[in-house]
Amino acid sequence: MPMFIGLFNFTDQGIRNVKETTKRYETAKAQGEKMGIKLVNFFYTLGPYDCVAIADAKDEESLTAFMLASGAAGNVRTLSMRAFTVEEMKGLLAKL
Repeated sequence: MPMFIGLFNFTDQGIRNVKETTKRYETAKAQGEKMGIKLVNFFYTLGPYDCVAIADAKDEESLTAFMLASGAAGNVRTLSMRAFTVEEMKGLLAKL
């Protein structure tokens, strides 16, 4: 399954209700599983992003739908990136 990194920033609504953030995470994790997304790891961070997620997805469309649903709830702004393992990169480089 393709791996993705998700970066999240709290919106004004999200930070006002920050005490609910771990409950929102559990809800998002369950919703993601229904959409073919497995949250491998999730971190609350300091710096330019409030949260970072590492996820496996069955495909890019599923991940995009999940990120759109996460943003539509109004608590976070999202950014996602496709991530490649060292072995996947070796395969890509072999095609050059």
